[in-house]
Amino acid sequence: MQLSVREAAALMNVSEKTIYRWIKQRKLPAFRINEQYRFSRAEILEWATAHRVNVSTEIFREPEHQRIPMGGLADAIQAGGIHYRVGGGDKESVLRSAVAIMRLPEEVDREFLLDVLVARESLGSTAIGDGVAIPHVRNPVVLHIPCPMIALCFLENAIDFQALDGKLVHTVFVIVSPTITAHLNLLSRLAFALRQPEFTDVITRPASREEIIASAQHIDRLIASRNANTAGDGGDRK
Repeated sequence: MQLSVREAAALMNVSEKTIYRWIKQRKLPAFRINEQYRFSRAEILEWATAHRVNVSTEIFREPEHQRIPMGGLADAIQAGGIHYRVGGGDKESVLRSAVAIMRLPEEVDREFLLDVLVARESLGSTAIGDGVAIPHVRNPVVLHIPCPMIALCFLENAIDFQALDGKLVHTVFVIVSPTITAHLNLLSRLAFALRQPEFTDVITRPASREEIIASAQHIDRLIASRNANTAGDGGDRK
């Protein structure tokens, strides 16, 4: 989906002037059509996640014609599993280990999934800082799986992911989705969760599976509550 400058500004709760400044100073991903800037919704969300920009809760809403049944963050993590002491000495070997332990149907080509994840890293690190990386691809991987999933992997040894803050990565969230809409939904929810102290605490320790799922369920309730409030006030922005 292509966004205008105005739509991108609304999505990230900033002014259009700020969008232009980010394009110039922070290399916000954009392209030009008839001398006007346009943005990919997926790339804007990736950029916002990497730069810890607070996006509008409107990003969790889907147009009626695109709306599909999908679970929340907790459901996705439960589907993908929480894995401790995941091995690997570099990005590719960590991704290989993560793909190998993901709860994927037998018909899913794991080598293909690994190849596209590695290729995405060659375009730019998916590490977002504070020891966390979210491996996925610019054109979301759509696989024949029953539901969206996130494999949460705590690494046995922290590795260099070329993070913006220079910190080694100790926690990896691998996103796999049946649709692009589900991919954007999950990435949105995860970006929101990683800005909440309670969730970052259980990830950093790391906590037990039960604690992590409970924290993710709290995030889902918080998002639902904020969406309800936004709908109640007619969607007005400050």
